Parts: sequence; C-alpha cells; structure tokens
Amino acid sequence: MGRAVCRAVAAAEDLDLIAAVDPGVAGEDLRALAGEEAPGMTVGGDIEAWGSAGVEVAVDFTDAVAARRHLEWCASHGVHAVVGTSGLGEEDVATARRQFAASTANALLVPNFAIGAVLLERFCELAAPFMDGVEVIELHHDGKRDAPSGTAMHTVARIEQARRRSGSGPLPDDPTTLTTLPGVRGGRTPGGVHVHAVRLPGLVAHEEVLFGALGQSLTLRHDSYDRASFMPGVLLAVRAAPTHAGVTIGLDSLLGL
Repeated sequence: MGRAVCRAVAAAEDLDLIAAVDPGVAGEDLRALAGEEAPGMTVGGDIEAWGSAGVEVAVDFTDAVAARRHLEWCASHGVHAVVGTSGLGEEDVATARRQFAASTANALLVPNFAIGAVLLERFCELAAPFMDGVEVIELHHDGKRDAPSGTAMHTVARIEQARRRSGSGPLPDDPTTLTTLPGVRGGRTPGGVHVHAVRLPGLVAHEEVLFGALGQSLTLRHDSYDRASFMPGVLLAVRAAPTHAGVTIGLDSLLGL
C-alpha cells in the first residue's frame, strides 16, 4: 500500500511527494522500490523524516502500534494525518480526538479507501432496519495480520447503529445448538451480527454482507482486485485533511453521504 500511495501522490499534479518512511527498507532508493513513477529519494527509517522534509500531510499504512505513535507525533508537530491502518479501536479514536483538538492539524481515520466499499456500508445502513438477520464475510489476502478487518467491523457498527436508530430491535438469537467444528459460525458481536474472516492467496480485499428476511435475501458485495482501487480515496483524503477540523472517521462526509 505504501508503494501504491507513493506512486499515486507522485502522479497527482496538485500534490508533491517529499518523504517516504519504512524502517524495513530504510536507506534504499524509492524509485527502485515503487517504480519510475516515484521520485528519486532515499527512504527514511523513522517518522522524524517527515519533520525534516516539511511534510504537511502524512499517510499511514502500518500497524496499530505504530499508527498510535504516528498520530501522536502528527498532532504534536502540526502535521495532518491520513490513516488507513487496521486495528484501531474506540479508545484510539477517543485519544486521537483529544490529541488533535489541541493541535493545529487534523486527522482522517479511514477503514477503507475504496469508494465502492464506502457505498456498500451506506447501503447496509439503509437495509439493516428492514431485514431480520445479517452476516458479514470479509475476504483478504493471506498476508493480512488482523481479523476481522477494520472495514468489516466498521460495517457491523453501522448496521447496529442503523437498527438502534430505527427502533428495529435486536437481531434474533442464533438457533445453532450443535457445532462439529469450533468457530464454524464465525465471531458474534454483542449486537448479534456474525462475522467471518477468510484469508487466501490471490485475494486483495473483499466484503460480502448477506441480509435475510421472511422468504427473501439481499446480498451486497464489494471487491477490490488491485490496490489501485484505494488510491482515489487516499488522494481525496489527503486533499481534504487540511480543511476537515479535528478527527474525521471514514470518507462519507467527504463524499456527501
């Protein structure tokens, strides 16, 4: 993702890529890693490279532990943050809100940068109050570290919030009483939504949400076949970061949803 972001930012006429950081390849030439589309520069080993380069907006695709440090650094150094890292919970969001409330910078925390995935979550909100059951299946490449994905959990949260707002009531209990394999029904959230995580080589990022009601079903699915699918959303967030005060969650408000 970092290499794809570097290529996308470098190709945008209104943006300048002035720093790249990855401790795993520190000291290497970015163009050798990301292709000829990227500018020739040495990859930095830590986030202090952002400060010395005069970065205005930093994009983070790391892990939750690193992202927490990077958010704190951005808030204290007045650098806008765009974060696509999974694994940040409600406490992390609350902490970020406090940090950026005291900062001149802003932060966008985005579970999924694919425009189609954002639309899927909105469609789920619309459907949730009218259906009697729902299960979420997220499918990713076999190198993904966390499960379920941040996108899946964000989808679940929006489904449950939509049902509460509408007064639809709780989802019915799972009638399954006998399982021959532990975990075969997936994880179950406090709101009653079952979530299943699939990890396979060849996949990129996919989500399927199945709603059921008396005599009918509704299936919503989004597929990202290439990391290029995330880049329009990343660039949208980078451009919006300076003007969206505080902490913004997701791309919905940027898209007018």
